[in-house]
Amino acid sequence: MEQEKHLIMVTWDFTEKSLFALKHAVNISHILKCEVALLHVVKKESEIADTVKKMEEAVINEFKDTSVHFRYIAREGSIFHTIGDVAAEVNALMVVMGTHGIKGMQKLMGSWALKVIASSKAPFIVVQDAPKAEIFKNIVIPITYRREIKECITWAHFYSRVFNTKFILMRAKYSDANFKRGVESNIFFLSKFFTTKAIRYEIKMSEGEKDFGDETINYAKQIDADAIMVMTTRDIGFADYVLGPQEQYIIANTEKIPVICINPRPAKIGGGFSASGG
Repeated sequence: MEQEKHLIMVTWDFTEKSLFALKHAVNISHILKCEVALLHVVKKESEIADTVKKMEEAVINEFKDTSVHFRYIAREGSIFHTIGDVAAEVNALMVVMGTHGIKGMQKLMGSWALKVIASSKAPFIVVQDAPKAEIFKNIVIPITYRREIKECITWAHFYSRVFNTKFILMRAKYSDANFKRGVESNIFFLSKFFTTKAIRYEIKMSEGEKDFGDETINYAKQIDADAIMVMTTRDIGFADYVLGPQEQYIIANTEKIPVICINPRPAKIGGGFSASGG
């Protein structure tokens, strides 16, 4: 099918992790036939020109593929606001970001990656390693009682259409009756939508013997999933960072599985195109 023209943005900090992110973005760009924009946030405006030059040199040295068009952006600011602002400015379809996971004091104060993600309307793909040969052939979605998980349908439909992705709905197991009803409602809703849209999927019941986040990560590793798709906590605040929302630990998973992070809000792609095809 004919693909729409989009732009993928990559957060760039001249580290190996950002190079991993760029490689993922390049692979995706080959399928979407789109431009890749690199963003580096600097402390002073006087650093911008030199930074752009260094970004261009780094990419030219690494990538010889002339079929991909790169754009280089250096912007003064804070990563917690500037990345989201620039993603909106360039109308990025998605942002690919490398992360080192949660380390040291970040375990207490929360993952900086999640803070960056929550500042943007565009979904993030957070990576810790180089990409595999195939892209998004199967994605695990952890299904809890949270209502906002239903909002993943927009992007699940997009990935299904573009990458022919199969989804594994990892169903949480609860003893609480209200939580059980929430999971049942979400599974029913997603199953009906996926069936209507001819999206390939299956349902996997968690054992409920370990932390659900750990079970999700372990199962994704077991089936060699290409990614885990999560919804971030709605209206996330300081208390959420301190307590550590579940997606924070999935993002920083030790198996280094890429995580697609979607903020629970309407997702529109440039020019009024909806990712759900509606």
